[in-house]
Amino acid sequence: MGAVYNTCRSFGKNPGREFLIDGEIYDSRRVLIIAELGTGHGADPVKAQELVDAAAEAGADCVKFQIVYADEILHPNTGEVALPGGRIRLYDTFKKLEMPPDFFAEMKRYAESRGLLFLCTPFGQKSARELRALNPRFIKVASPELNHVKLLRELASYKLPLLLSTGVSRLGDIETALELLCPVEVGNAAPPVCLLHCVTAYPAPETDYNLRVIQNLSGIFGLPVGVSDHSLDPELVPALAVALGAAALEKHFCLSRSDPGLDDPIALPPEDFARMVRMVRRVSAQDTDAAIDAISRDRGPEPVWAVLGDGVKRLAPSEQANYERTNRSLHALRDIFPGETITDGMAAALRTEKILHPGLPPLWEDRIIGRKTRRFIPAGEGIRFEDI
Repeated sequence: MGAVYNTCRSFGKNPGREFLIDGEIYDSRRVLIIAELGTGHGADPVKAQELVDAAAEAGADCVKFQIVYADEILHPNTGEVALPGGRIRLYDTFKKLEMPPDFFAEMKRYAESRGLLFLCTPFGQKSARELRALNPRFIKVASPELNHVKLLRELASYKLPLLLSTGVSRLGDIETALELLCPVEVGNAAPPVCLLHCVTAYPAPETDYNLRVIQNLSGIFGLPVGVSDHSLDPELVPALAVALGAAALEKHFCLSRSDPGLDDPIALPPEDFARMVRMVRRVSAQDTDAAIDAISRDRGPEPVWAVLGDGVKRLAPSEQANYERTNRSLHALRDIFPGETITDGMAAALRTEKILHPGLPPLWEDRIIGRKTRRFIPAGEGIRFEDI
């Protein structure tokens, strides 16, 4: 097992806070603070620039966008999904948020003009290739795409640094993703990887974060580890994560929690994000024990102990129901009738969400090609062993 991970170069020379961007260590003494803007721009370029400006003024180092194509993420038959802002047809919403490559090129130019790093998340091969054409310095993989085989292989070919979120995953899922990104035969050509510990729930309870897993994941995989935080508190999880050596910290950012963006109800407005930045910078200058003692005196030892957890990587209680539904599985793109032979274009690795049934893991995608179906598979439904 160790041979696999040794081919995955970390962002720096050693696990910890060092990470490599454009061949240079980004400042191992400074935690990378990422403002996740996502699709909060609502397809409005003016609002997107306002978000970038506000994130810069709040102290972010980096702003992150998402290149959304609905068909890369969901089937239209996914139906409604309950989000913090209410129930919506998520496929239809994603269709409205699809933006041309020129939009992201301008956002990259604008962010860099404000002294910020530009980061973006693709959700499939089309969006990944459009992102690659922008010459990004690094790329983020969202938690639901941790098992998206075709996307991971595509990104591995770019040899760019990757931030890999690990929400709604088990230890074996992370291992498999790293084997896809950093196969043994690639050797030193493998891309640098930084893991982001995450709880895939919106919002995520602070007590589900089990932050001691940061050091354990770093030790197991020999990689730097950060945190992508979906909790509502602007300080508790970020401060403790940094105290335990988080290399990067990602937090959703909005102009106001009353805005209509998908993640705005759980995001930090500028004043709270600035509070978080001040706390993180203060904690990062302290050693671990001193930082945890100070936070315990301020918040009380019991809440701090609950957030720190036992360090065992497992599904958090708040995300257990999302496993195999938020992450990817194989779904029929159209009605498939009994006795049909499955060919390219009839199935894809998509998110299941709530009303459809999960299918086989994406690793099986090539293996089902050429197989005949035993029974009718409705468009959108997961393709399972008993179907072929």
